[in-house]
Amino acid sequence: MDRCWVVELVSGKLRLAEGEMARTACARALLRAGVDEESGEVLSAAVLAQRVGWCADLVAGMVAVLVGEHRNTADVQVLASGQDAGGRRLPSNAWMALRRLGWTATPPGGMRVNDRIVRMAQEQAGRALRSAAWRADVTTGVLSTWPADPRKRTPAEWEQVRKAIPGGEHLPSNVIKGRTRQVVTFVKVNGRLPVDVFELEGVPRIPRMLLLAACDRQQAIIERSDTDPAKALLRLQLPTRPDPQTYRDWTWVACPIRLPSTVPAAAVLHLPTLRIIDGTVRADMAYTHAVPKARATGHTVAVGVDWGLNTLLSAGALRLEEDGRITALGAGGQFRAAGVLAKQHRLRRHSERLHAKAEQYARLLGGRPDEQLRAKQEVLAGEIRHVSARRSNLNDALAWAVARWTVDQAIAARATAIYLEDLRSMETKGLGYSLNTRLTQQVRGKISDRMRHLAAEHGIAVVTVPARNTSKHCPQCLTPLQHRRAPDQPTVAGWKWAICPNQSCRWQGDRDHGAWRRIAARGLTHQTKTVTDKSTGAMVIRSVVDELEANAVVTPSSNTSRRDRSKTGPTRPHASRPAPRRRGAPSPTRPHSLAGKRPEGHAPTDRLRLPRAAHRHQGVNTISTPTTAGHRPRGAALGAGFHLHAHATPPRWETIPETPSDSGSLSRSVTLALDLLMTGSASKDGNCA
Repeated sequence: MDRCWVVELVSGKLRLAEGEMARTACARALLRAGVDEESGEVLSAAVLAQRVGWCADLVAGMVAVLVGEHRNTADVQVLASGQDAGGRRLPSNAWMALRRLGWTATPPGGMRVNDRIVRMAQEQAGRALRSAAWRADVTTGVLSTWPADPRKRTPAEWEQVRKAIPGGEHLPSNVIKGRTRQVVTFVKVNGRLPVDVFELEGVPRIPRMLLLAACDRQQAIIERSDTDPAKALLRLQLPTRPDPQTYRDWTWVACPIRLPSTVPAAAVLHLPTLRIIDGTVRADMAYTHAVPKARATGHTVAVGVDWGLNTLLSAGALRLEEDGRITALGAGGQFRAAGVLAKQHRLRRHSERLHAKAEQYARLLGGRPDEQLRAKQEVLAGEIRHVSARRSNLNDALAWAVARWTVDQAIAARATAIYLEDLRSMETKGLGYSLNTRLTQQVRGKISDRMRHLAAEHGIAVVTVPARNTSKHCPQCLTPLQHRRAPDQPTVAGWKWAICPNQSCRWQGDRDHGAWRRIAARGLTHQTKTVTDKSTGAMVIRSVVDELEANAVVTPSSNTSRRDRSKTGPTRPHASRPAPRRRGAPSPTRPHSLAGKRPEGHAPTDRLRLPRAAHRHQGVNTISTPTTAGHRPRGAALGAGFHLHAHATPPRWETIPETPSDSGSLSRSVTLALDLLMTGSASKDGNCA
């Protein structure tokens, strides 16, 4: 039998061509089974999850001890400084930095583990402590410049708090406001300001996971198929009991993995992170592959993106001509998700009611034993977790759908940049507590991250630009616009329809369509001012230059002539009664042939209407609770779910070619173990040649 697996070295380097760059991404996979290489036993998904859970519990216990010992301001500042006591630079790997500082971990109860298990615990603890350093700096800056009125800072107080926070000049204001509200809640309970962030925040939850990236080949090995790039093999040491006493209680387990289609065939695989979710083992597969390098300047075609509410975003493309003029490529498109957002708001209100009930139960208990009331509280806590998971899943689905649509628009227009309106520092005010929360709690942050992730695959730069006056000024002459309710009501004040009062321009259109033109034009004219944020790696244009902004106007198309549709003859006669959609009686018999009338029979009666979301108009209350007895939402009737309530302009798809994979070999023992496991699923996944 030919050996069909090739070892992918974790330290392997990716070959890059000119104009390419290495990019590391992550995809989620599932471990369905495994093979114990010592006994040859086939491990089911439940048994595999149990053994991985034992190892994760050992790691989580050591992480909790490490974090508890060093979760203080002094130790966190030492780790964040990047230097040890001798002035030497700390390594970038968290586990190496902790060992340089002498912060060690030991397994509980005299259990026997190898050094790689300790590495994973130190890596996870080091990452948690490093992330606490940024929160500590923000909290310290807020506490040192505590305002007279926490609900509203003066401009001078805003300047003071930004100076007190490292990098606070470009820090979104909503981050500072959120930390301020957290301190205000602490003051109401304790009657004083907290000392630091560690008193303000509770003990962090330690997740059950295995960071295999901190290990080497003595603990875990990732391998890839030679014949099928969609298959991989993960070999790692797992305990055979929850409290391993000797090294004989650890055995090698081979786990086949079906890689997602998003992992390129030529990508270099890295050791994944294993998590236990709903009794199954999930693997976050990290991989590195070559992508076109995105440019910060030199863009001639760009897509502008404007955020909205029910119309979640509007986007379109502009072209920068050689003579400096900016012209529009088409009318643009919109992504409407009013139904999805309405469902999200209902889940938020439901979550708020559940939390209010949970707080009431906690007050009623008051530390006294009451089994019946405590049982109700546990049931309520489970329902809160369930609703939170639904909200998170809905946000993730919406973010991926919006990001995919936006990047497809850029690919279709052959754009090399996406200019995104920067709304991180904007909060809705003056509309009431409930409506302000609805408008502010959107998924813009997730959409931006997903958009950068997908755009990097095609070498498209995603740049955020200032949002100042993008909806206020005309895209063709920069004159302040007059906003009206609708195009057929030019005298009724509103906000949706914009009309330019300049008599030489007279542009009018949807307010959001004018905004994406302004955003794209501002990005094209200010592209030389693009910088890369060192903390996030994102491209951003921080300020608007008046001289460049004067050139950020969209030149109307010169081809404004339209075909003359004046009536030149009599109107063609039309039947007063249109033809029925289906025959009222069976059609006549016909001879057997390839062409002819519809054969005899009745029309299908299972569905009268098909759930075609792209051809339906949708308002904010599309999937709301019915208020009349005769109305039934189509989403609930047909079970169409998310996509019935998300509307988008259809993109023009392009095929992405796949690249060939590398080849190699693997030891015969692993091959035999894998063949034993794959025998039962050969009919489903195919035999290994």
